[in-house]
Amino acid sequence: MRRDRARLARLRKSGRRREHDQLLATSRALRQRRAANAPAPRYDDALPITAKKAEIQQAIRDHQVVVVCGETGSGKSTQLPKLCLEMGRGIEGFIGHTQPRRVAARAIASRLAEEMDSTVGAHAGYKFRFAEQVSDETYVKVVTDGMLLAELEADRRLEQYDTLIIDEAHERSLNIDFLLGILKRILPRRPDLKVIVTSATIDPQKFSRYFDAAPVIEVSGRTYPVEVRYRPFDQGSGDSADRDLE
Repeated sequence: MRRDRARLARLRKSGRRREHDQLLATSRALRQRRAANAPAPRYDDALPITAKKAEIQQAIRDHQVVVVCGETGSGKSTQLPKLCLEMGRGIEGFIGHTQPRRVAARAIASRLAEEMDSTVGAHAGYKFRFAEQVSDETYVKVVTDGMLLAELEADRRLEQYDTLIIDEAHERSLNIDFLLGILKRILPRRPDLKVIVTSATIDPQKFSRYFDAAPVIEVSGRTYPVEVRYRPFDQGSGDSADRDLE
């Protein structure tokens, strides 16, 4: 597992062979179990992002940072983690998925777990202040922006993750701006780490320029038919409120 490599290096350097071998065996066994039990993602063809699946996956293979731009309803938040999982990400480390708010983090973890025929805390889990539903069997870990920043104190290079999805980046909160700045410094030291920045259609080129011309993939939103109905006007009513409503 990615998270164990730094500790393994320290144990080997200090000559603590028995501890090193025990941790190595445990870490290898966990990785093999995760690879064998990885869920096979299912996709909703009605979501616009599904039509862009192959293009997004190819961009992730070819680039360390990818910007996915799409309107609300395109399926970014729920389908991107599954696209990464299908590519073999999430085995050596979590697929981290950030959300600005705790309610959204819990809701997306629940939806991902449902779509992967699992329960919250198994294939998909969440972590935010005072609440955590994550296990060794978790592939997608949904966290708030603030929690990911807090984890940096003990995990300076975010070794527990092999993929990070920075969702709703267009909100440009202080937490998001801090994360983007820290990731830009981490990426050269973590060539294995993949970062996906998602944004609404609000100048995604800024994110692209910041990450050295990262590719931008645009995904359309969904539209729904709207039926317009008019309330019949009661000619016999003397209520002026009814006439104003009309």
